Amino acid sequence: MRIDIITVLPELLASPLNHSIVQRAKNKNLVEIFVHDLRLLGKGNYKQVDDYGFGGDAGMILMVEPLYRLITSLTSERLYDKVIYLTPDGTLFDQPAANHLSCLQNIILLCGHYKGIDHRVREHLVTHEISIGNYVLSGGELAASVVVDAIVRLIPGVLSDETSALSDSFQDGLLAPPIYSRPAEFNGWKVPEVLLSGNPKLIKEWQEEQSMERTKRLRPELLKG
Repeated sequence: MRIDIITVLPELLASPLNHSIVQRAKNKNLVEIFVHDLRLLGKGNYKQVDDYGFGGDAGMILMVEPLYRLITSLTSERLYDKVIYLTPDGTLFDQPAANHLSCLQNIILLCGHYKGIDHRVREHLVTHEISIGNYVLSGGELAASVVVDAIVRLIPGVLSDETSALSDSFQDGLLAPPIYSRPAEFNGWKVPEVLLSGNPKLIKEWQEEQSMERTKRLRPELLKG
């Protein structure tokens, strides 16, 4: 899989893209991630890529021309499954969306900044828009990091135990059951007996019951419909 990220602050992506599971996936050549600094296409001594918006509203906007040049340069080299703009008014990102994106070959993630991007880019170049939540960040870099982490861990071969991702919260529409490790008793706090029974059928039933109970109690909206 190849992921291209367009940003005006590439340094914000350095840590999340170069450690842990994402770095392991790159080391295994299971994913390629290219970060493109939009300012390299800016004009003048200050490499300008933003300007005031028409209409008099406060805030700077990423300009249409450098975004057009960079996106069309990338899309002229290969076919991209999606060109995704990370924006608070996009479709809410969830586990099914992560599952879908992890099956694609090439995607572009466009990080907005300041007030956002010239709307003509959204109309003519962007194919999909994603939000990681109903709140506003200073830019799309953190959102891009969230999306990358969520999809890369699903690529076959990335996790040492590929079944681990299948038991994550939201994979079946429910929250994951409680999890425990050694020792079986600590400070008087005991691991549920069923998990020590060695009976796969009883353990599975207990996990399903716990998942349903926790979802009803903590996230009942997941059960609607």
